[in-house]
Amino acid sequence: MDKDKERQEISLLGRFLSMEVLLVLMGALSLVSGILAADWVRIASGLAIIAALLVYLMRRKRRSVTSSDLEAKKRNPDA
Repeated sequence: MDKDKERQEISLLGRFLSMEVLLVLMGALSLVSGILAADWVRIASGLAIIAALLVYLMRRKRRSVTSSDLEAKKRNPDA
């Protein structure tokens, strides 16, 4: 049981330190600091980082749906 709990903690830590979370933090911090300093370059870079991350996540989700559809067709070619 202790190994399972340790594995879950490592998995949770991996999720917190994932690239997506770090990009969201970087984009949000850039956006907030740009707003506070009234710096349009930082605001634009924060928005660009967040927009690029959203596009990446949507494409990854669409790709996973497409691959699961292909697997379903392989299992049942008549459908």
